[in-house]
Amino acid sequence: MAGSNENKWQGGILGWVDARFPLSSLWNDHLAKYYAPKNFNFWYFFGSLALLVLVIQIVSGIFLTMNYKPDADKAFAAVEYIMRDVDWGWLIRYIHSTGASAFFIVVYLHMFRGLIYGSHRKPRELIWIFGMLIYLCLMAEAFFGYLLPWGQMSYWGAQVIVNLFSAIPIIGDDLSLWIRGDYVIADATLNRFFAFHVIAVPLVLVGLVAAHILALHEVGSNNPDGVEIKKNKDENGIPVDGIPFHPYYTVKDIVGVVVFLMIFAYVVFFNPEMGGYFLEHPNFVPANPLQTPEHIAPVWYFTPFYAILRAVPSMAGSAFPGVAAMGLAVVILFFLPWLDRSPVKSIRYKGPIFKTALALFVVCFVMLGWLGTQPAEGLLTTFARIGTVYYFAFFLLMLIYTKMEKTKPVPERVTH
Repeated sequence: MAGSNENKWQGGILGWVDARFPLSSLWNDHLAKYYAPKNFNFWYFFGSLALLVLVIQIVSGIFLTMNYKPDADKAFAAVEYIMRDVDWGWLIRYIHSTGASAFFIVVYLHMFRGLIYGSHRKPRELIWIFGMLIYLCLMAEAFFGYLLPWGQMSYWGAQVIVNLFSAIPIIGDDLSLWIRGDYVIADATLNRFFAFHVIAVPLVLVGLVAAHILALHEVGSNNPDGVEIKKNKDENGIPVDGIPFHPYYTVKDIVGVVVFLMIFAYVVFFNPEMGGYFLEHPNFVPANPLQTPEHIAPVWYFTPFYAILRAVPSMAGSAFPGVAAMGLAVVILFFLPWLDRSPVKSIRYKGPIFKTALALFVVCFVMLGWLGTQPAEGLLTTFARIGTVYYFAFFLLMLIYTKMEKTKPVPERVTH
């Protein structure tokens, strides 16, 4: 009877759907018959976690928009109304604010995994580029959403960042005016930021995530050894070092999801402000165009690039050199697949030069992140300049040190 019902399902409803939509083939191509390397480790949790956080942000954002008003006179009060009077509104708001930081934590770790195991190398250059476009969209999404609470830091942070665009030669003034929609951060700015945050950028982001996954499943997943499992197949055309993504990695990812949700829930319920890093204290004060906060700094996930911006001296009174350096700090990541000239992909088989350079880069990036939260003065500015020089040197000199260092032989098959 059970087999009869299953056949009826496969030949009936499922067959009807398959004749009109490739449901079964999508399931097989991307889950049940998509073969992934059998030696995935801890670092491979973060791709699926990034997808989970994206869903969390979209769902929580939908509920927030039900009670939010993109009006300069009402926005701050609307957030307070959500926090105090809407049933479970405080939880939804904290989930969304915590999710923003969680998104960047997961994405930074996901990018770091790609860097250490060579997931940006041939034939996965396009996957990396799609990933970097996703990163740019996340930065835009976070920037547009940051203004919406209409608190002091939101207002003045947006004022500073938008004014930076005016430093761009020729088009700068017109561009910053178009972004604001007014000569100052005002109601028009809030409305267009709301439109970008809720509609425009999420649509692009979802499309890029789909392209990222499709490109990944076209060429196959990388692994900690950097071995291409498609080169070694059995008589049925199945990679001998691969296992079906479902059920093996879908079940494994559940472990990562459970651990992540435990940490996420702790932050949401017990420490949603995270000492002022996730929710800054000045943002609990309504925006006041006549009163500048003592120290203006962006949210923590922008601070490394903000430190680079401030580290570069102005030229003839123009902040353009700093703005250009900040932009190039992101743009240079797009060229990573061609900057890394090592004959091997994975850090397991690279030499001590790359390992040392990467360790120093991590220290440098964290240091720049901290310096971006501090006033730009004295010795701190000197450290920021040193960090900025090393940040660019790590990538540009990669053309030399990745090619010259001695590497270990890569195995024919994946190791465990």
